[in-house]
Amino acid sequence: RDLADLLQPGDALVFNDTRVIPARLDGVRDRGGLTVPVEATLHQRTAPDRWTAFMKPGKRLKPEDRVMFGKTADGACLAGRLDAHVVEKGEDGLITLAFDLAGPALDDAIREAGVMPLPPYIAAKRPEDDQDRLDYQTLFARHDGSVAAPTAGLHFTPELMAALEARGVSTHAVTLHVGAGTFLPVKVDKVADHRMHAETGEVSSQTAAALNAVRAAGGRIVCVGTTSLRLLESAADEHGVIRPFHDATAIFITPGYRFRAADVLMTNFHLPRSTLFMLVSAFAGTETMKAAYAHAVDTGYRFYSYGDGSLLFREGV
Repeated sequence: RDLADLLQPGDALVFNDTRVIPARLDGVRDRGGLTVPVEATLHQRTAPDRWTAFMKPGKRLKPEDRVMFGKTADGACLAGRLDAHVVEKGEDGLITLAFDLAGPALDDAIREAGVMPLPPYIAAKRPEDDQDRLDYQTLFARHDGSVAAPTAGLHFTPELMAALEARGVSTHAVTLHVGAGTFLPVKVDKVADHRMHAETGEVSSQTAAALNAVRAAGGRIVCVGTTSLRLLESAADEHGVIRPFHDATAIFITPGYRFRAADVLMTNFHLPRSTLFMLVSAFAGTETMKAAYAHAVDTGYRFYSYGDGSLLFREGV
């Protein structure tokens, strides 16, 4: 609620306007009449009929396996069914699924068969319900495609937006469809060996021009969430000029990175040993973040998707 007082007239807030889809699908794998339960979390669409997905149990799946999602319990009625086959298995754990439907028909079927991909620490305590389809979206959600909410945006309300407008802070939207890979832990000994999964993003020419004008006038670019920051850093050139962008990005920001676009970052508290904690340490300084997290732990802050937020200023600015 204090955000408007912490920003200055002429600053620009940048939101991610992606919308979360019900990306978790439960079903069965059928191989020669033998079935086993499977679960898929969609990651990224690669064709009108294809998605990559993280699947459990993924190791048992083979190319050409049939997978039946949705209402498969009685095996008789096809209504509510969503069938696919395994195309390939990647070394990064991603499985490519080719669905029997494509385009808008596939979108509709996923909305019917899927559930919201709530974080495990919430989903383990209760089943997903219809209210989650509203609660697990930001105020700015416009474009379907994410499998997780850009959680820093969950803090915003119409009242806060009105206060920011009155303060003279402008608002701008970019789109980065958040993939499930964003939240995977780092398991390698050397950070440089960690592989980020690509996510699709867009910065329009109008937004790029507006943000460059803000910078030229002395305003600051305030990224709401690490997704907005990663996308703008992908779109900015070496001189800090933001270019129109419509592509995939797998940018991995760690301490030592030279920021080009972002001046301020609003973000939730992230888990230890995550790529997101590495990003905030690169942005605000590792010692600053360790002190902030010690305070958060000592005073009982909530972490992660529905957790508390922080406003970070770029180190050295």
